[in-house]
Amino acid sequence: MSMAKQQQGFTLIELVVVIVILGILAATALPRFVNLQTDAKVASVQGLAGGLRGAVGLVQAKWQVQGGSGVSQVNMAGSVTVDVGSTTGYPLGTQNGIGNAMTDCTTGAGACQGATASFGGPSTFQPSGGNGSCEARYDATSGSVTAVTTGC
Repeated sequence: MSMAKQQQGFTLIELVVVIVILGILAATALPRFVNLQTDAKVASVQGLAGGLRGAVGLVQAKWQVQGGSGVSQVNMAGSVTVDVGSTTGYPLGTQNGIGNAMTDCTTGAGACQGATASFGGPSTFQPSGGNGSCEARYDATSGSVTAVTTGC
């Protein structure tokens, strides 16, 4: 009767090969998960831009209902008054214009739907951690909204 030696467990080489394969998989998968913060900022800017477009559309529709040309303030729900261009109906690029259209936004960090608002030409809305290359911009002269996401 011959005594055959039975293998028990894995050899050192097999364990090293498995560890190397897991390391390669982790190195290729990790950058996909690290990029989620950038994706979240881009989505935040696009959400802000969508909210701005909706607010501009609602204010302009209300401007039409209130008489259109010549009307310089629009009364919205909740006793909120929005300053608008009297010939276009677009909210002005001020706190009392687009700021009020976006539900009483004020200047400062987190003051406008969790974003930092800055009023002027154009008015800008930056998510937390945003900058001039990661923001939603509102142009009161044309009523246009642009999502800038190149630097998110």
